[in-house]
Amino acid sequence: MQQFAIGFVLALLTVVPVLAYFLHRRICGLQKSRNDNIEQLTEVSRLTGGLAHEIKNPLSTIKVNLKLIAEDLARNKGAKSPAEPSQNTDNGRTRAIRKIAVVQKEADRLEQILDGFLRYIDRAEMHPAPADVNEIIGDMIDFFSPQAHSHSITVRQALNKTPLICKIDADMLKQAILNLFINAQQAMDKGGELMIRTEQQKNLAVISISDTGCGIAADRLPRIFDAYYSSKPRGSGLGLPTAKKIIAAHNGVITAQSEVGKGTAFTIKLPHCSA
Repeated sequence: MQQFAIGFVLALLTVVPVLAYFLHRRICGLQKSRNDNIEQLTEVSRLTGGLAHEIKNPLSTIKVNLKLIAEDLARNKGAKSPAEPSQNTDNGRTRAIRKIAVVQKEADRLEQILDGFLRYIDRAEMHPAPADVNEIIGDMIDFFSPQAHSHSITVRQALNKTPLICKIDADMLKQAILNLFINAQQAMDKGGELMIRTEQQKNLAVISISDTGCGIAADRLPRIFDAYYSSKPRGSGLGLPTAKKIIAAHNGVITAQSEVGKGTAFTIKLPHCSA
C-alpha cells in the first residue's frame, strides 16, 4: 500500500506539469490564431479549472492515506514480529517514514499550487459597493499583524485622515492587499518594516505598500506580475498576478518600484473616489 501511494503521488506530480504545459500551449495557440474568440478561451479556462478540481479529489485521499501509513509504521517500529526483524528492517522503516514525510510535504505543496491556480482563473462575479478603503486596509493590518510579529516585521501605517470611499468588492480587494503583505513578508526573511499609506489624489484612492526587504533587480521588475514568475523557492508565482488581476477588475492600476538591498514599494490607484 505504501509503495502504491508513493508511486501514485509521484506519477501525479509528473502528470500535472505535463498537462499544464499542453494547456498552456493550447491557450497560446488560441491567442495567436486568427479565428480566436472569447468563447474558445473561456472554454479552455473552464476545462483547466475542471482539471484542477479533479486533481484535488484524489490528492486529498492520498494525503489521508499517507498519514495513516506513517502512523502505522511508527506504531509498529518497536513491535516484535515472529520473524524477529533485523536492524536493516528497522532502518528501512525509518527511511520509509522519512520518504513519506517528503511526499506529504510535496503533496501539501501541490495542493497550494492548485489553490492558487483556482483563485487566479476564478471568474467570480464582482459585487462592488461603496466602501472606505481606509477601513479595509485597517482590517487587513489587524489580520496580518500577528503573522508580521512572528517574522520580526514591524508594521507602520499612515492612513488618510478622512474616509476614502470607492465602489469596490471589499473581499476581492482584501485578497489583493493580503497578497502584497505576504509578498513583503517573503522578501524580509530576517525581519524589517512594512509600511502602509493611503491618500487621495483628486478622484483617486492611492494605497502604498512598501517593505525594507531584499528588493528586485531592474531586469526582473517588469516580469513580477507575470503568472508563475517567481524567484522565491516556495513562492506560488501567482500572488502578484492575482493582485494585479483584482486591481484591473476595479479599473485601477498597480505599479512597483524597487531597489536591490533596500526594498520594494507597490502603489495601487483606484478610481471613483470621493471624500
